[in-house]
Amino acid sequence: MKIDGRLFLVTGGVSGLGLATVEKLVANGAYVAIMDVHDKEDVAGRLGSKARFYRVDVSNSSDITAAITKILSWKRDITRYIGGVVCCAGILGPAKILGKDNTPFSIESFKKVLDINVVGTIDVIRQLLPHIAIQEKDEGGERGVVITVSSAAAFDGQPGQVAYSAAKGAIASLTLPMARDLARHGIRAVSISPGLFETGMTTNMPVKAKESLQRVLEFPDRAGRPSEFAGLVQHILENSFLNGTVLRIDGATRMPSRI
Repeated sequence: MKIDGRLFLVTGGVSGLGLATVEKLVANGAYVAIMDVHDKEDVAGRLGSKARFYRVDVSNSSDITAAITKILSWKRDITRYIGGVVCCAGILGPAKILGKDNTPFSIESFKKVLDINVVGTIDVIRQLLPHIAIQEKDEGGERGVVITVSSAAAFDGQPGQVAYSAAKGAIASLTLPMARDLARHGIRAVSISPGLFETGMTTNMPVKAKESLQRVLEFPDRAGRPSEFAGLVQHILENSFLNGTVLRIDGATRMPSRI
C-alpha cells in the first residue's frame, strides 16, 4: 500500500498511539481524518491542511455516520483514494469483577468498555468499508488496509482487567475472520497488540505500579515509544503480505499476575 497521497482515517488520533500514527502518516505524505471526542491541542490545526479533525464518540453510531459523510466530501474535494483506517480509540475501565467488599463490578461499566473498544471499532470499520471496496485496486491488487489495536492484556490480563482483556481479546480474535471476509475485495486486516507504552494511560499510573512494571521488562527495559508503534503502522501499510495476523510489540515483556 502506498501511503503518500492517500487518505487515512485514525480514531483516537489526538493523543498517545493515535497521535503518533497521525503524525507519521502526515510526514509520509498522507491526508488524515482524525476522529476523537476532543481536540484540546488542535492537532489538525498544527499539522496543516492534510489533517482534519472530526468530533466523534465512537460508541455513538450517528456520530460516526455524520463524520464519515464529511470525510467522503473531503475525499471528493481532494480527489484521493482512501488508504484505510487505524482504530486507536479505547478506554481501560479497570475494575475487579468482585471487589473487596464482595460487590461485583458494574455491568454498565463493563458494557461501556466493550462499546468503545469493540463495538465502536467495528462500527467505524463497517461504515467505511463500502467506500473502500468500490475503489480501483492499486498495482498490487490492493484497495485498502484495516488496522485495529488489541493489547498485551488480551493474552496477559492482570487483576482488574476483565473488561479490558475481554475487549482486546475480541479485537485479536476477529482479525483473521475479518481478513478472510475482505480478501475478495483486496482489503487487508491486521491487529497490533502493544505492551507497556509511554501514553496518557501510563503517565497517570502510581509511582509504585510503574516501579513494579519496570522490574518485569525485558529488553529494552523501558516502555515503548509512540513513534515505535507508528513505525509499525507504517510497515503494515507498506507490506502487503501482512494480513490476518496479530502483531505483538512489547519488548518480549509478559505481564505478571501481580505488580
